[in-house]
Parts: sequence; structure tokens; C-alpha cells
Amino acid sequence: MGQKDVISKEVLKNIARDISKHILHIEIKEDMEIINQEFTRVESRESDLLYKNGDEIVHIEIQNNNHDQMHLRMHRYYSDILFLYEDYKISQYMLYIGKSKCNMRAEIKRDRIDYSYDIIDIRDIPCESFLYSDDPSALVLAMLCDFEGKDRQMVVNTILRRLRELNDEQEYRNYLKMVNIYSTNRGLEKEVEKGVEMLTVDIEKTPFYQIGAKNATFENAIIMIEKFNHSIDEIVKEFNIKKEELLLYINQKKLKK
Repeated sequence: MGQKDVISKEVLKNIARDISKHILHIEIKEDMEIINQEFTRVESRESDLLYKNGDEIVHIEIQNNNHDQMHLRMHRYYSDILFLYEDYKISQYMLYIGKSKCNMRAEIKRDRIDYSYDIIDIRDIPCESFLYSDDPSALVLAMLCDFEGKDRQMVVNTILRRLRELNDEQEYRNYLKMVNIYSTNRGLEKEVEKGVEMLTVDIEKTPFYQIGAKNATFENAIIMIEKFNHSIDEIVKEFNIKKEELLLYINQKKLKK
């Protein structure tokens, strides 16, 4: 999973919880604990998601491309995890989110080895599983799921609107980056671009947004008048605002002091 080093432990926990709940159907315990573990032997490698959940260790790899030795890599993870947590049940899953059809092996059966792990292609998961979640990271995952014949633009618009409703401006922009990345996996770039534009227009039409924007304009006008000695007549013309509204705003500010 790219750039995991800059993702906070709390975000990782949310992602692990969402995948486990909505895709793997694992009951998450209250004392669920993310494990930051780098396994080093011949080479340094770090698992994507590893957490302790009651008496079980859950390992989730998120794969964007087919890897012809994925079964060998997962087996190595298993042995390394087992070395540290021998008394725990170990469950391993590989969540495939790539563009092309998943064709990786999920087992090793040779000599005395009888090993397997679960491969889950997120395109087999109905987007309804995530679409109406109150958790933003689950909503983002809906971008990769099966739209089940629903209108692509409608689904994307729903995801974007829910993300906007659930987050402040900075958080929304962060999740939007994830949406943009995932959109390339499903050829949804145009739908996301259109959806963001539509949502921006809708927000700018709301009374609260318009009041906030107008107040910000009035504040800038006052700065130009008080700090730079511009006349009110010059400023109302420059800012394209009504003189009486600006004077009313200035008087209301004075009364509040």
C-alpha cells in the first residue's frame, strides 16, 4: 500500500476496521490493536495491515497489480507472523483493487507444505456495502466496488456528496485525493471531475456559503478602507458590492464590540 509511512495509526485502524467489517465480515473487538511490524531476514519488508483482534492476528495485503510470486510472499509473511505470535490464530487476506483481472495463486501445495490464504477481488463486492456508510474511508472503497449496473455518475456523486457532508474542508480534500487515485483503476476520472464541479456549484449556492463569502468580502473591504485609506465609494466599486450593505456590516461590527 503506497506511502503507508505517512498514514497515521488511527487512519490505518479505520481502514483495517472497514475492510474487516464490510468485506471480511470479521467482528472487531474493542481492544483491536494495529501492529507496526517490519519483517527483516534476507530483505526488509513491511506488511500492509496487521492487527491483533482478541485471540486472532489478522493480516491484510492490499494489491494493485498481479504478482506472480504473491503466494510465496504471503507464505513468508505467515511464517514471520507465526514466529512472533505462535499462540494466536492467524488469518491472511489479500485484497485486490487493480485494473486487470486477478490471476494470482492463493495456495502452495508441495512436498509437505499445504498452505493457502484468501484472495478477495473488491470488484466482486457490491458498492451498496459501503455507499451509505458514515465512515469516509469506507465510502472511498466504494469507488472500487461493483456498481451493479447503477449509473456511474450517480454513484460517484453520492460518494463525493457523502464525503463532503462527513468531513471538514481539509479532510474532504484528503479523501478526494484517494478518490482521484482509485478513479484511475476503474476509468472514473471524468465522472469524478464532473462530480466535484457539480458539488462545488451546489455548495456555492447554499445560503450559508453565500453569507460566509459575502462576509469575507466585507472584511477585505474594511481592511482596504482602514489600512490603505481607500474611500468607501472606491471599494464598493472595486469589490462590486452594495454601499448600504457594507455600511450596515460595519455598523453591526461596531455594536458587537
